[in-house]
Amino acid sequence: MGIQRSSTTSSALKWLGFVTAVWVQSISGNNYTFSNYSGALKSLMNLNQLQLNNLSVAKDVGKAFGILAGLASDRLSTPVILLIGCFEGLLGYGVQWLVVSRTITPLPYWQMCVFLCMGGNSTTWMNTAVLVTCIRNFRRNRGPVSGILKGYVGLSTAIFTDLCTALFSNDPASFLVLLAVVPFAVCLTAVFFLREIPSASSADEESEETRYFTVFNIVAVVVAVYLQSYDIIGIKTGVFSVAFASILLFLLASPIAIPFHSFIKSLNRGEQDVEGQIQEPLLRSETAAEKEAISVAAAATAAEEENHVVERKRPVLGEDHTIMEAMLTVDFWVLFISFLCGVGTGLAVMNNMGQIGLALGYTDVSIFVSMTSIWGFFGRILSGTLSEYFLKKAGTPRPLWNAASQILMAVGYLLMALAVPNSLYIGSMVVGVCYGVRLAITVPTASELFGLKYYGLIYNILVLNLPLGSFLFSGLLAGFLYDAEATPTPGGGNTCVGAHCYRLIFLVMALASLIGVGLDILLAYRTKEIYAKIHASKKAKKSGGTLS
Repeated sequence: MGIQRSSTTSSALKWLGFVTAVWVQSISGNNYTFSNYSGALKSLMNLNQLQLNNLSVAKDVGKAFGILAGLASDRLSTPVILLIGCFEGLLGYGVQWLVVSRTITPLPYWQMCVFLCMGGNSTTWMNTAVLVTCIRNFRRNRGPVSGILKGYVGLSTAIFTDLCTALFSNDPASFLVLLAVVPFAVCLTAVFFLREIPSASSADEESEETRYFTVFNIVAVVVAVYLQSYDIIGIKTGVFSVAFASILLFLLASPIAIPFHSFIKSLNRGEQDVEGQIQEPLLRSETAAEKEAISVAAAATAAEEENHVVERKRPVLGEDHTIMEAMLTVDFWVLFISFLCGVGTGLAVMNNMGQIGLALGYTDVSIFVSMTSIWGFFGRILSGTLSEYFLKKAGTPRPLWNAASQILMAVGYLLMALAVPNSLYIGSMVVGVCYGVRLAITVPTASELFGLKYYGLIYNILVLNLPLGSFLFSGLLAGFLYDAEATPTPGGGNTCVGAHCYRLIFLVMALASLIGVGLDILLAYRTKEIYAKIHASKKAKKSGGTLS
């Protein structure tokens, strides 16, 4: 807020904030854990599959109200946004725990929908606070930032699932206690350290950021491999479980060494004071080299404006757009609908994983929930890093990575539809990876096309695809088609066993994925010039040795 900080303090605080952001993301993927306690809700409330799926939709509808978090991101400070999220999550998941633990009698169906909606909405406040702040703090490394943060969101499902299995024998009530209390405590910690701080102002600082992000990536991969190893080993009781939980918490805490290293290194370097923030979008460079790199495009834009006189200048891609300006572009809706095809079908699998596993003959589906989470992490973190590398190297449009993930996702759905041996293992990995790619790539893509000034709101408009996709593919498609194949059970529920239960659902979702492929290729073609400009800008900055 205009307070001058020395570069020494600023750098250390920025990295300390990023570490707490990683911790927040490590516990903010609770929306993807519904399968771990959905069975308990179904039996306690005597629900059929359509009713259970609509409960999961209510959870995802909470994300629709993320628009409020987007609006608040331009008006409220990061700590206030975090506090709103953590208190809302405590209430939403706390009431669900009271029901599942039988502390209170099951609430009416509509009331349970409200509290699931609150639990789902709580994460939008956490994610908005973390993503908007960190993207602005590290605006020259948006791909790695998005990949790491979204990667930990993916891991959070496995973290919660494996900790609950290790410490509480996978008890649904204990699991809900973790979902209510742990995010609350972590967000209270982040409130003190996560702030918007000036981004890198020199090539050396950007190089240092890249090195630190490499360390974050290594730690994240170690955590993911550690979680997957625990699932494979299968020893989940006694002293071994306690040791597992202790080592996991140590690994999650280990990145705290980075801000200390940054602080000591800055002291030794004796850096000059840094003040102010870059307010211009990514393509608005100030160096002569960068101006020369985009001069041709600027001249073309000026010529177009002379031929098309309008009352108010409409921003071009790469400049700051208001939400209305963004929604008036074709590119926004191509991105929106392609995002729907990816995350909507992915959510349908995650929300129905419990019933999919039972239909295919598995009594314990927690390993599939965990695998989807862990492989989702690999999709997020690798796509963020690789897309940034190829953007700097060759100007490769980020939407091409989304197209590749959608092709792989369609193959995964076809394998599950055919019910080939071990198809659920393969499918959970494929869906996890591709879902992770979609989330990690869309975050920086939106900021590069429509700017950072109103990014919080634009991001939350795109996130509307989560409740919309959940309603279309999970609530309607999966719910109706499953109930059509299922047989009624005493008490008002139903069940279905066999590959036929979800075959048609998987085929429809494979088709939706192929539609997404076409849209992603179209977006890559339409935005190839903007990514060429970004590539030229990064090359000019590197050769000039300074940043705007």
